[in-house]
Amino acid sequence: MQTEAFSELFPLFKGANPETLEWLLSVAVKHDYPANRAVVMEDAWGNAVYFIVSGWVKVRRLSGDNVVTLAILGRGDFFGEMAILDESPRSNDVIALSPVRLISVSAQRFIQTLFKDPQLHHRMLQLMVRRLRQTNQRYQIRHRPPAVKLANTLVELAENYGQITEKRADIFNIPYQDLADVTDISFEETNKIMEKLISKGWLEIDEDNQTLHLINLKHLSHLASQ
Repeated sequence: MQTEAFSELFPLFKGANPETLEWLLSVAVKHDYPANRAVVMEDAWGNAVYFIVSGWVKVRRLSGDNVVTLAILGRGDFFGEMAILDESPRSNDVIALSPVRLISVSAQRFIQTLFKDPQLHHRMLQLMVRRLRQTNQRYQIRHRPPAVKLANTLVELAENYGQITEKRADIFNIPYQDLADVTDISFEETNKIMEKLISKGWLEIDEDNQTLHLINLKHLSHLASQ
């Protein structure tokens, strides 16, 4: 991958020094995983930072026999940086929701990259603050109706990772249990709300291509703001 395409795909590297990007790409490792394959196991956190070139993954929290999806990430995002920065053990793993292509950079080399380019360091802090703001937003709407919370999740996924046109946005057809976990509502509520949104013509599922079409993004955004 060329440095221009890399910085275009990953907001983290927007404005980064081209020489830094060239060095980073020269030490990066490419990975391809099929759907449902474990990408990072809980004992591997802290070894590297992973950048999603294509596809979708979920971050799960493991607690005994309980498994809860914490986040859904897509093209242009990254994960693994927190474990490198705070050097603490993790009880999470990352699973491919779809076929996924990643680029990884070892922990040592990623830290070297941050020291080489202050602009990159600053940009990373900005994105981490953005994630914190999104977490705070979810906390602020925790008492809102389930439909409002689910609309927020769908719109956020579309804005962060979707293919957006003037009238609609396309995202991966995420399993309802994962949507429920991330939204902090029950599977039954998720199933009921999704059926209603589909019947209203706001959503459409393409099973063959594993795509969820957000046909009426304007109405979904309005619902999310209630």
